[in-house]
Amino acid sequence: MAVLKLQAPTKDYLWGGNRLVDEFGKRPAGDVTAESWELSCYPGCESVIENGEFAGKTLTDYINEKGKDVLGKNCEKFRDFPILIKLIDARKDLSLQVHPSDDYALKKEGQYGKTEMWYIIDAKDDAFLYYGFKREISKEEFRKRIENQTLTEVLNAYPVSKGDVVFIEADTLHAIGEGILLAEIQENSDITYRVYDYGRRDKNGNLRKLHIEKALEVTDLFPAKKVPRPEPHIGNCKYFTVDKVNLSGRIMNKLSGTVDENSFLHILFLSGEGEIKNDNEDVRFKKGDSFFIPAGDGNYEICGECEALFTYI
Repeated sequence: MAVLKLQAPTKDYLWGGNRLVDEFGKRPAGDVTAESWELSCYPGCESVIENGEFAGKTLTDYINEKGKDVLGKNCEKFRDFPILIKLIDARKDLSLQVHPSDDYALKKEGQYGKTEMWYIIDAKDDAFLYYGFKREISKEEFRKRIENQTLTEVLNAYPVSKGDVVFIEADTLHAIGEGILLAEIQENSDITYRVYDYGRRDKNGNLRKLHIEKALEVTDLFPAKKVPRPEPHIGNCKYFTVDKVNLSGRIMNKLSGTVDENSFLHILFLSGEGEIKNDNEDVRFKKGDSFFIPAGDGNYEICGECEALFTYI
C-alpha cells in the first residue's frame, strides 16, 4: 500500500506570477513561477516522490521499478504515461496557441498531441480566455490575421469565474487570459504551436518562437463546440476522468474510496488540510499537495476539510 506525495517541478515562463509560491507552497522557478507540474513523467520534468522508500526518486523511476501494473489496466492502451497535470498562474495573457491531435503529433513530433481541460481555481472579475472562433474562417484569412495582428477580432472571448470547467479539444485555438489561476489536466505532451504572442520578448530580449505553418495545418477554423459537463464528473474523455471533491470539515469531513486495479488515482488538493489514511499509513495533506496512489492499492480514507481534484483513467 502506498500514498506517494509528489514534489512538482516548476516553470518560470514570462507570463507567470507568484501565487503558486505564495499560496500553494511551490518551489520558486525564478522571479516568477508560471506553472507547477503536479503529476508528470515527462522526460526531464518528472515529479519527485517525497515520502516512503522511494523518496528522492522520480515517479518514472517508481513505475520502472514496480512495473506498469501500478498504472492500471486502463492505461495498457497508452504507449507512454498518459497524462500531465499542472497548476497555472496567468498573471499576464498567454500566447494564442493550438495543440495538435494524436495522429498529427505522433507522426510529426513523436509524442502525443494534447486534449486538455481547465478547472478555474480563481479569476479576476473580468477574466476571460480565448476558445475557438466566433465564426468559420478560411485558412487564407487565418494567415492574414496572424500577419496583421488582428486575430483576436475573430476569436471567441469566453468569460470565466471560479469553479468553471473548460474542455479544450486538440486542434482548437485558445489562450488563457490574465488574472486566471487554474488546474490543467491534459495528455502527456508538451507540444504547443504558438501563433501570436503580443510581440513579447523573453528574458534574453528575444522574440518567442512562433509555429505558424504547423498551426495552419492543424487548427480547426470554425466555432468551437462547448462540451457539456459529463455529470457526475467535471471532466471525462478517453484520456482521463476528473472528479471534484469537497469536504466541509463540518457537514462532511470524511470520504472513503477504493483504488482498484483499473487505474491509479491522482489527488490534487486546492484548499484545506487533513489526512489520507490507508491500511499502513496516515499521510498529512495541505493546500497545494499532490499525491499518487497506485492501481490496486485498495481502500483509503480522507479526513479533514478540503477541495480536491481526483484524476484517473
